[in-house]
Amino acid sequence: MTDHCFYDSLVDYAETNPLRLHMPGHKGKGMPMEEWNALAPLDVTELAPTGNLYGSDDWLEDSQRRWAWEWGMDSAFYCTGGSTQGLFTLFSLFTQPGDTILMDRVSHKSIHNAMALLDLHPVWLNRPWDMAQCIHKAVQPEEVERLLTEHPEATAVVLTTPTYYGILTPLEEICDICRRHGVRLLVDGAHGAHLPLVLDKKQNCLLGHNPYINCDGVTVSTHKTLPAPGQTAVVMANRVTMAEIRRASALTSTTSPSFAMMAALDKLCSCMWKIREQYRPVVEWCAEMRRRYPPVTGEWLDPCRLVFQVENGERLSKRLQDMGIYPEMEDRHHVVAILTAADTEDDVRRLARALNFYNYKDKAPYEAHLEAPPMPERTMSPRAARFAPAGKCQLERAVGRTVAEVIAPYPPGVPVVSPGEVIDKKILAYLYDLCYDKSDTVLVTKETAKQ
Repeated sequence: MTDHCFYDSLVDYAETNPLRLHMPGHKGKGMPMEEWNALAPLDVTELAPTGNLYGSDDWLEDSQRRWAWEWGMDSAFYCTGGSTQGLFTLFSLFTQPGDTILMDRVSHKSIHNAMALLDLHPVWLNRPWDMAQCIHKAVQPEEVERLLTEHPEATAVVLTTPTYYGILTPLEEICDICRRHGVRLLVDGAHGAHLPLVLDKKQNCLLGHNPYINCDGVTVSTHKTLPAPGQTAVVMANRVTMAEIRRASALTSTTSPSFAMMAALDKLCSCMWKIREQYRPVVEWCAEMRRRYPPVTGEWLDPCRLVFQVENGERLSKRLQDMGIYPEMEDRHHVVAILTAADTEDDVRRLARALNFYNYKDKAPYEAHLEAPPMPERTMSPRAARFAPAGKCQLERAVGRTVAEVIAPYPPGVPVVSPGEVIDKKILAYLYDLCYDKSDTVLVTKETAKQ
Protein backbone atom coordinates (compact mmCIF):
# COMPACT_ATOMS: atom_id res chain seq x y z
CA MET A 1 0.00 0.00 0.00
CA THR A 2 1.17 3.54 -0.81
CA ASP A 3 0.12 7.05 0.14
CA HIS A 4 -1.41 7.44 -3.32
CA CYS A 5 -5.01 6.20 -3.13
CA PHE A 6 -7.87 5.19 -5.38
CA TYR A 7 -9.47 8.63 -5.05
CA ASP A 8 -6.19 10.22 -6.18
CA SER A 9 -6.11 7.98 -9.27
CA LEU A 10 -9.55 9.32 -10.29
CA VAL A 11 -8.46 12.93 -9.74
CA ASP A 12 -5.28 12.32 -11.74
CA TYR A 13 -7.28 10.87 -14.62
CA ALA A 14 -9.76 13.75 -14.64
CA GLU A 15 -6.95 16.34 -14.64
CA THR A 16 -5.47 14.94 -17.87
CA ASN A 17 -8.57 16.28 -19.69
CA PRO A 18 -9.10 12.94 -21.44
CA LEU A 19 -11.36 12.43 -24.44
CA ARG A 20 -13.88 10.09 -22.80
CA LEU A 21 -15.10 7.65 -25.41
CA HIS A 22 -16.43 5.39 -22.66
CA MET A 23 -19.20 5.22 -20.09
CA PRO A 24 -20.85 6.95 -18.23
CA GLY A 25 -22.85 8.94 -20.73
CA HIS A 26 -22.33 12.27 -18.99
CA LYS A 27 -18.62 12.05 -19.98
CA GLY A 28 -17.61 13.88 -16.81
CA LYS A 29 -19.24 17.11 -18.00
CA GLY A 30 -22.34 17.30 -15.87
CA MET A 31 -25.84 15.97 -15.29
CA PRO A 32 -29.36 17.43 -15.21
CA MET A 33 -29.22 17.32 -11.41
CA GLU A 34 -26.68 20.11 -11.05
CA GLU A 35 -25.76 19.19 -7.48
CA TRP A 36 -24.00 16.11 -8.90
CA ASN A 37 -21.82 18.05 -11.34
CA ALA A 38 -18.85 18.30 -8.99
CA LEU A 39 -18.70 14.49 -8.88
CA ALA A 40 -19.06 13.95 -12.61
CA PRO A 41 -15.32 14.11 -13.47
CA LEU A 42 -14.64 11.31 -10.96
CA ASP A 43 -17.53 9.13 -12.05
CA VAL A 44 -15.78 6.88 -14.55
CA THR A 45 -15.71 3.23 -15.56
CA GLU A 46 -13.13 0.44 -15.54
CA LEU A 47 -9.97 1.89 -17.09
CA ALA A 48 -6.27 1.14 -16.81
CA PRO A 49 -5.51 4.36 -14.90
CA THR A 50 -8.39 3.97 -12.43
CA GLY A 51 -8.87 0.29 -11.65
CA ASN A 52 -11.48 -2.43 -11.79
CA LEU A 53 -13.58 -3.62 -8.85
CA TYR A 54 -13.34 -7.17 -10.19
CA GLY A 55 -9.69 -6.89 -11.16
CA SER A 56 -6.64 -7.12 -8.93
CA ASP A 57 -3.35 -5.41 -8.09
CA ASP A 58 -4.61 -1.89 -8.78
CA TRP A 59 -5.55 1.23 -6.84
CA LEU A 60 -9.01 -0.12 -6.09
CA GLU A 61 -7.82 -3.39 -4.57
CA ASP A 62 -5.25 -1.47 -2.56
CA SER A 63 -8.05 0.73 -1.22
CA GLN A 64 -10.07 -2.27 -0.10
CA ARG A 65 -7.04 -3.88 1.53
CA ARG A 66 -6.64 -0.70 3.57
CA TRP A 67 -10.18 -1.14 4.95
CA ALA A 68 -9.45 -4.72 5.96
CA TRP A 69 -6.13 -3.71 7.54
CA GLU A 70 -7.64 -0.95 9.70
CA TRP A 71 -10.47 -3.25 10.89
CA GLY A 72 -8.09 -6.14 11.60
CA MET A 73 -9.74 -8.39 8.99
CA ASP A 74 -8.17 -10.45 6.20
CA SER A 75 -10.12 -9.15 3.21
CA ALA A 76 -12.68 -6.49 2.26
CA PHE A 77 -14.85 -5.62 -0.71
CA TYR A 78 -16.72 -2.43 -1.61
CA CYS A 79 -20.49 -2.76 -1.98
CA THR A 80 -22.44 -0.15 -3.95
CA GLY A 81 -25.64 -2.09 -3.27
CA GLY A 82 -25.60 -1.65 0.50
CA SER A 83 -25.32 -4.40 3.08
CA THR A 84 -27.85 -6.40 1.07
CA GLN A 85 -25.05 -6.96 -1.45
CA GLY A 86 -22.67 -7.71 1.41
CA LEU A 87 -24.96 -10.35 2.91
CA PHE A 88 -25.43 -12.08 -0.43
CA THR A 89 -21.65 -12.08 -0.78
CA LEU A 90 -21.18 -13.74 2.62
CA PHE A 91 -23.76 -16.43 1.87
CA SER A 92 -22.19 -17.10 -1.53
CA LEU A 93 -18.78 -17.29 0.09
CA PHE A 94 -19.52 -19.50 3.09
CA THR A 95 -22.58 -21.66 2.30
CA GLN A 96 -23.70 -24.17 -0.29
CA PRO A 97 -27.21 -24.70 -1.74
CA GLY A 98 -29.22 -26.94 0.57
CA ASP A 99 -27.24 -26.02 3.70
CA THR A 100 -28.93 -25.72 7.08
CA ILE A 101 -28.07 -22.48 8.86
CA LEU A 102 -28.83 -21.27 12.36
CA MET A 103 -30.56 -17.95 11.73
CA ASP A 104 -31.27 -15.04 14.03
CA ARG A 105 -35.03 -14.46 13.76
CA VAL A 106 -34.43 -10.72 14.17
CA SER A 107 -32.88 -10.46 10.73
CA HIS A 108 -33.38 -8.13 7.79
CA LYS A 109 -35.63 -9.21 4.94
CA SER A 110 -32.65 -9.28 2.56
CA ILE A 111 -31.36 -12.31 4.47
CA HIS A 112 -34.67 -14.09 3.89
CA ASN A 113 -34.44 -13.27 0.19
CA ALA A 114 -30.90 -14.64 0.13
CA MET A 115 -32.09 -17.90 1.70
CA ALA A 116 -34.68 -18.28 -1.06
CA LEU A 117 -32.23 -17.53 -3.86
CA LEU A 118 -29.45 -19.76 -2.52
CA ASP A 119 -31.72 -22.55 -1.21
CA LEU A 120 -30.72 -22.30 2.45
CA HIS A 121 -32.79 -23.88 5.21
CA PRO A 122 -33.14 -21.92 8.46
CA VAL A 123 -33.29 -23.15 12.01
CA TRP A 124 -34.59 -20.11 13.87
CA LEU A 125 -32.54 -18.70 16.71
CA ASN A 126 -35.04 -16.94 18.96
CA ARG A 127 -33.96 -14.11 21.23
CA PRO A 128 -35.27 -13.49 24.75
CA TRP A 129 -38.17 -11.03 24.72
CA ASP A 130 -38.25 -8.05 27.07
CA MET A 131 -41.98 -7.62 27.78
CA ALA A 132 -41.56 -4.30 29.58
CA GLN A 133 -39.49 -2.70 26.80
CA CYS A 134 -41.22 -4.59 23.95
CA ILE A 135 -37.96 -5.49 22.21
CA HIS A 136 -35.81 -8.54 21.65
CA LYS A 137 -32.70 -8.74 23.81
CA ALA A 138 -29.26 -10.01 22.83
CA VAL A 139 -28.73 -13.50 21.42
CA GLN A 140 -27.74 -15.88 24.21
CA PRO A 141 -24.62 -18.04 23.74
CA GLU A 142 -26.36 -20.92 25.55
CA GLU A 143 -29.10 -20.95 22.90
CA VAL A 144 -26.52 -21.03 20.11
CA GLU A 145 -24.79 -23.96 21.82
CA ARG A 146 -28.08 -25.82 22.31
CA LEU A 147 -29.24 -25.46 18.72
CA LEU A 148 -25.88 -26.37 17.22
CA THR A 149 -25.89 -29.52 19.36
CA GLU A 150 -29.42 -30.34 18.17
CA HIS A 151 -28.55 -29.58 14.53
CA PRO A 152 -25.07 -30.93 13.80
CA GLU A 153 -25.86 -30.56 10.08
CA ALA A 154 -25.78 -26.73 10.40
CA THR A 155 -22.89 -25.07 8.56
CA ALA A 156 -23.25 -21.46 9.70
CA VAL A 157 -24.70 -19.18 12.37
CA VAL A 158 -26.08 -15.85 11.13
CA LEU A 159 -26.62 -13.02 13.62
CA THR A 160 -27.63 -9.36 13.52
CA THR A 161 -25.80 -6.91 15.76
CA PRO A 162 -26.64 -4.19 16.46
CA THR A 163 -30.37 -4.39 15.85
CA TYR A 164 -32.44 -1.44 14.65
CA TYR A 165 -33.09 -0.68 18.33
CA GLY A 166 -29.38 -0.59 19.10
CA ILE A 167 -29.21 -3.93 20.94
CA LEU A 168 -25.71 -5.41 20.76
CA THR A 169 -24.95 -9.11 21.00
CA PRO A 170 -21.47 -9.78 22.49
CA LEU A 171 -19.78 -12.09 20.01
CA GLU A 172 -16.66 -13.40 21.75
CA GLU A 173 -18.26 -16.45 23.38
CA ILE A 174 -20.44 -17.17 20.36
CA CYS A 175 -17.33 -17.10 18.14
CA ASP A 176 -15.74 -19.71 20.39
CA ILE A 177 -18.88 -21.88 20.27
CA CYS A 178 -19.01 -21.72 16.48
CA ARG A 179 -15.35 -22.57 16.16
CA ARG A 180 -15.77 -25.55 18.49
CA HIS A 181 -18.67 -26.85 16.38
CA GLY A 182 -16.83 -26.20 13.12
CA VAL A 183 -19.39 -23.73 11.72
CA ARG A 184 -19.04 -20.25 10.28
CA LEU A 185 -20.21 -17.13 12.12
CA LEU A 186 -21.64 -14.54 9.73
CA VAL A 187 -22.85 -11.18 10.99
CA ASP A 188 -25.18 -8.55 9.61
CA GLY A 189 -23.50 -5.49 11.09
CA ALA A 190 -25.32 -3.05 8.80
CA HIS A 191 -25.94 -0.65 11.68
CA GLY A 192 -22.46 -1.08 13.19
CA ALA A 193 -20.00 0.62 10.84
CA HIS A 194 -19.19 3.16 13.57
CA LEU A 195 -18.72 0.71 16.44
CA PRO A 196 -14.90 0.47 16.36
CA LEU A 197 -14.86 4.25 16.81
CA VAL A 198 -17.16 4.40 19.85
CA LEU A 199 -17.00 1.18 21.90
CA ASP A 200 -15.28 1.64 25.24
CA LYS A 201 -13.43 -1.67 25.16
CA LYS A 202 -9.85 -2.87 24.76
CA GLN A 203 -8.37 -1.92 21.39
CA ASN A 204 -8.05 -4.89 19.04
CA CYS A 205 -7.54 -3.15 15.69
CA LEU A 206 -6.09 0.11 14.37
CA LEU A 207 -9.43 1.94 14.66
CA GLY A 208 -10.29 0.85 18.20
CA HIS A 209 -12.39 -2.14 19.23
CA ASN A 210 -13.83 -4.12 16.31
CA PRO A 211 -16.58 -6.36 17.78
CA TYR A 212 -16.59 -8.45 14.60
CA ILE A 213 -12.85 -9.16 14.47
CA ASN A 214 -13.11 -12.93 15.13
CA CYS A 215 -16.15 -13.59 12.91
CA ASP A 216 -15.81 -15.33 9.58
CA GLY A 217 -17.60 -12.51 7.80
CA VAL A 218 -19.45 -9.26 8.43
CA THR A 219 -21.05 -6.54 6.34
CA VAL A 220 -21.34 -2.94 7.56
CA SER A 221 -23.39 -0.16 5.98
CA THR A 222 -21.10 2.85 5.94
CA HIS A 223 -24.00 5.00 4.74
CA LYS A 224 -26.02 4.35 7.90
CA THR A 225 -23.69 5.74 10.57
CA LEU A 226 -20.66 7.24 8.79
CA PRO A 227 -20.34 10.19 6.38
CA ALA A 228 -20.80 8.16 3.21
CA PRO A 229 -23.31 8.21 0.32
CA GLY A 230 -26.47 6.12 0.38
CA GLN A 231 -26.04 2.46 -0.65
CA THR A 232 -22.35 2.30 0.27
CA ALA A 233 -21.22 -0.61 2.41
CA VAL A 234 -18.17 -2.79 3.00
CA VAL A 235 -18.15 -6.56 3.41
CA MET A 236 -15.17 -8.07 5.25
CA ALA A 237 -14.04 -11.62 5.94
CA ASN A 238 -11.37 -13.65 7.71
CA ARG A 239 -9.37 -16.57 6.35
CA VAL A 240 -10.51 -15.57 2.87
CA THR A 241 -8.44 -14.00 0.07
CA MET A 242 -9.35 -10.87 -1.86
CA ALA A 243 -9.86 -13.01 -4.96
CA GLU A 244 -12.33 -15.28 -3.13
CA ILE A 245 -14.45 -12.45 -1.73
CA ARG A 246 -14.42 -10.74 -5.14
CA ARG A 247 -15.63 -13.92 -6.86
CA ALA A 248 -18.41 -14.44 -4.31
CA SER A 249 -19.65 -10.87 -4.69
CA ALA A 250 -19.73 -11.10 -8.48
CA LEU A 251 -22.64 -13.58 -8.31
CA THR A 252 -25.20 -10.99 -7.20
CA SER A 253 -23.51 -7.60 -7.70
CA THR A 254 -23.60 -5.08 -10.51
CA THR A 255 -20.85 -5.08 -13.13
CA SER A 256 -21.20 -1.28 -13.29
CA PRO A 257 -20.40 -0.10 -9.76
CA SER A 258 -20.41 3.63 -9.09
CA PHE A 259 -16.83 4.88 -9.07
CA ALA A 260 -17.97 8.03 -7.25
CA MET A 261 -19.41 5.89 -4.44
CA MET A 262 -16.24 3.79 -4.25
CA ALA A 263 -14.12 6.94 -4.19
CA ALA A 264 -16.21 8.12 -1.24
CA LEU A 265 -15.41 4.86 0.58
CA ASP A 266 -11.71 5.32 -0.19
CA LYS A 267 -11.68 8.87 1.23
CA LEU A 268 -13.75 7.75 4.22
CA CYS A 269 -11.16 5.15 5.17
CA SER A 270 -8.42 7.79 5.34
CA CYS A 271 -10.62 10.01 7.55
CA MET A 272 -11.67 7.45 10.16
CA TRP A 273 -9.32 8.77 12.86
CA LYS A 274 -10.79 12.25 12.48
CA ILE A 275 -14.33 10.84 12.58
CA ARG A 276 -13.44 8.91 15.72
CA GLU A 277 -12.67 12.20 17.47
CA GLN A 278 -15.91 13.72 16.17
CA TYR A 279 -17.83 10.80 17.67
CA ARG A 280 -16.49 11.31 21.21
CA PRO A 281 -18.94 14.07 22.25
CA VAL A 282 -21.78 12.27 20.45
CA VAL A 283 -21.43 9.32 22.83
CA GLU A 284 -21.67 11.70 25.77
CA TRP A 285 -24.69 13.52 24.35
CA CYS A 286 -26.50 10.24 23.78
CA ALA A 287 -25.80 9.11 27.35
CA GLU A 288 -27.11 12.41 28.71
CA MET A 289 -30.29 12.18 26.61
CA ARG A 290 -30.88 8.69 27.99
CA ARG A 291 -30.67 10.07 31.51
CA ARG A 292 -33.14 12.88 30.83
CA TYR A 293 -35.73 11.22 28.60
CA PRO A 294 -37.50 7.81 28.60
CA PRO A 295 -34.97 5.43 27.01
CA VAL A 296 -34.66 1.79 26.12
CA THR A 297 -32.09 0.52 28.61
CA GLY A 298 -29.81 -2.48 28.85
CA GLU A 299 -26.28 -3.70 29.39
CA TRP A 300 -25.40 -3.99 25.70
CA LEU A 301 -26.44 -0.89 23.75
CA ASP A 302 -25.07 0.98 20.76
CA PRO A 303 -23.61 4.11 22.41
CA CYS A 304 -25.07 6.33 19.66
CA ARG A 305 -28.51 4.80 19.07
CA LEU A 306 -31.12 6.81 20.99
CA VAL A 307 -34.39 4.90 21.41
CA PHE A 308 -37.25 6.50 23.32
CA GLN A 309 -39.73 4.16 24.98
CA VAL A 310 -43.10 5.89 25.21
CA GLU A 311 -46.80 5.18 25.42
CA ASN A 312 -47.42 6.13 21.78
CA GLY A 313 -44.43 6.08 19.44
CA GLU A 314 -46.39 7.13 16.38
CA ARG A 315 -47.73 10.19 18.18
CA LEU A 316 -44.31 11.30 19.43
CA SER A 317 -42.82 10.85 15.95
CA LYS A 318 -45.60 12.92 14.40
CA ARG A 319 -45.07 15.67 16.97
CA LEU A 320 -41.34 15.75 16.27
CA GLN A 321 -41.94 15.88 12.53
CA ASP A 322 -44.33 18.78 13.02
CA MET A 323 -41.33 20.61 14.52
CA GLY A 324 -39.06 19.68 11.60
CA ILE A 325 -37.35 16.77 13.37
CA TYR A 326 -37.41 13.44 11.54
CA PRO A 327 -36.52 10.26 13.47
CA GLU A 328 -35.22 7.14 11.72
CA MET A 329 -38.34 5.14 12.59
CA GLU A 330 -41.14 4.66 15.06
CA ASP A 331 -43.41 1.84 16.18
CA ARG A 332 -46.14 1.46 18.73
CA HIS A 333 -43.96 2.23 21.75
CA HIS A 334 -40.60 3.41 20.37
CA VAL A 335 -39.03 6.26 18.46
CA VAL A 336 -35.55 5.57 17.08
CA ALA A 337 -33.05 8.41 16.56
CA ILE A 338 -29.61 7.79 15.06
CA LEU A 339 -26.86 10.09 16.26
CA THR A 340 -23.64 10.22 14.23
CA ALA A 341 -20.43 12.23 14.00
CA ALA A 342 -22.29 14.64 11.71
CA ASP A 343 -24.59 15.76 14.53
CA THR A 344 -23.76 18.82 16.58
CA GLU A 345 -24.54 19.89 20.12
CA ASP A 346 -27.09 22.34 18.69
CA ASP A 347 -28.82 19.44 16.93
CA VAL A 348 -29.13 17.52 20.19
CA ARG A 349 -30.37 20.61 22.00
CA ARG A 350 -33.01 21.10 19.33
CA LEU A 351 -34.26 17.57 19.92
CA ALA A 352 -34.21 18.14 23.68
CA ARG A 353 -36.26 21.34 23.35
CA ALA A 354 -38.89 19.51 21.32
CA LEU A 355 -39.10 16.71 23.91
CA ASN A 356 -39.34 19.28 26.69
CA PHE A 357 -42.16 21.05 24.87
CA TYR A 358 -44.17 17.83 24.90
CA ASN A 359 -43.30 17.08 28.55
CA TYR A 360 -41.10 14.03 28.04
CA LYS A 361 -38.30 15.25 30.29
CA ASP A 362 -37.72 13.00 33.33
CA LYS A 363 -40.53 10.66 32.28
CA ALA A 364 -40.03 7.01 33.09
CA PRO A 365 -39.98 4.58 30.15
CA TYR A 366 -43.46 3.32 29.36
CA GLU A 367 -43.86 -0.38 30.15
CA ALA A 368 -46.44 -1.96 27.84
CA HIS A 369 -45.82 -5.62 28.82
CA LEU A 370 -46.66 -6.92 25.35
CA GLU A 371 -46.19 -10.53 24.32
CA ALA A 372 -43.42 -11.46 21.90
CA PRO A 373 -44.26 -11.54 18.18
CA PRO A 374 -45.75 -14.94 17.32
CA MET A 375 -43.61 -17.52 15.53
CA PRO A 376 -45.17 -18.83 12.29
CA GLU A 377 -45.27 -22.48 11.30
CA ARG A 378 -43.18 -23.42 8.26
CA THR A 379 -44.64 -25.70 5.55
CA MET A 380 -42.18 -25.14 2.67
CA SER A 381 -38.55 -24.19 2.22
CA PRO A 382 -37.91 -20.49 1.52
CA ARG A 383 -36.86 -21.28 -2.05
CA ALA A 384 -39.81 -23.59 -2.80
CA ALA A 385 -42.25 -20.95 -1.57
CA ARG A 386 -40.54 -18.00 -3.22
CA PHE A 387 -40.51 -19.63 -6.65
CA ALA A 388 -43.84 -21.51 -6.39
CA PRO A 389 -46.81 -20.40 -8.52
CA ALA A 390 -48.45 -17.70 -6.41
CA GLY A 391 -51.49 -15.45 -6.27
CA LYS A 392 -52.67 -12.42 -4.36
CA CYS A 393 -54.94 -12.83 -1.36
CA GLN A 394 -56.59 -10.24 0.87
CA LEU A 395 -55.05 -10.29 4.31
CA GLU A 396 -58.37 -10.91 6.06
CA ARG A 397 -58.71 -14.16 4.07
CA ALA A 398 -55.10 -15.25 4.45
CA VAL A 399 -55.41 -17.42 7.57
CA GLY A 400 -54.05 -20.88 6.77
CA ARG A 401 -52.20 -19.70 3.64
CA THR A 402 -48.47 -20.17 2.98
CA VAL A 403 -46.83 -16.90 1.98
CA ALA A 404 -44.60 -16.58 -1.07
CA GLU A 405 -43.04 -13.24 -0.10
CA VAL A 406 -41.49 -11.49 2.86
CA ILE A 407 -44.05 -9.62 4.97
CA ALA A 408 -42.06 -7.04 6.88
CA PRO A 409 -42.93 -3.51 8.02
CA TYR A 410 -40.16 -1.19 6.84
CA PRO A 411 -38.29 0.05 8.73
CA PRO A 412 -36.99 -2.02 10.47
CA GLY A 413 -37.51 -4.64 7.72
CA VAL A 414 -37.61 -7.61 10.10
CA PRO A 415 -40.08 -10.15 8.68
CA VAL A 416 -43.19 -11.13 10.60
CA VAL A 417 -43.73 -13.91 8.05
CA SER A 418 -41.22 -15.13 5.48
CA PRO A 419 -41.60 -17.33 2.36
CA GLY A 420 -42.79 -20.82 3.29
CA GLU A 421 -44.47 -19.78 6.55
CA VAL A 422 -48.18 -19.85 7.33
CA ILE A 423 -50.37 -16.96 8.45
CA ASP A 424 -52.48 -18.08 11.41
CA LYS A 425 -54.91 -16.08 13.57
CA LYS A 426 -52.21 -14.87 15.94
CA ILE A 427 -50.03 -13.70 13.04
CA LEU A 428 -53.01 -11.94 11.47
CA ALA A 429 -53.84 -10.11 14.70
CA TYR A 430 -50.20 -9.09 15.10
CA LEU A 431 -50.09 -7.69 11.55
CA TYR A 432 -53.23 -5.67 12.25
CA ASP A 433 -51.63 -4.31 15.40
CA LEU A 434 -48.60 -3.17 13.42
CA CYS A 435 -49.84 -1.27 10.39
CA TYR A 436 -51.65 -3.64 8.05
CA ASP A 437 -55.28 -3.37 6.95
CA LYS A 438 -57.78 -6.15 6.22
CA SER A 439 -57.92 -5.11 2.56
CA ASP A 440 -54.13 -5.30 2.09
CA THR A 441 -53.04 -8.08 -0.23
CA VAL A 442 -50.27 -10.61 0.31
CA LEU A 443 -48.72 -13.11 -2.06
CA VAL A 444 -49.48 -16.73 -1.16
CA THR A 445 -48.58 -19.98 -2.87
CA LYS A 446 -51.06 -20.95 -5.59
CA GLU A 447 -52.28 -24.09 -3.83
CA THR A 448 -53.26 -22.17 -0.71
CA ALA A 449 -54.57 -19.21 -2.72
CA LYS A 450 -57.37 -21.47 -4.01
CA GLN A 451 -58.52 -22.46 -0.55
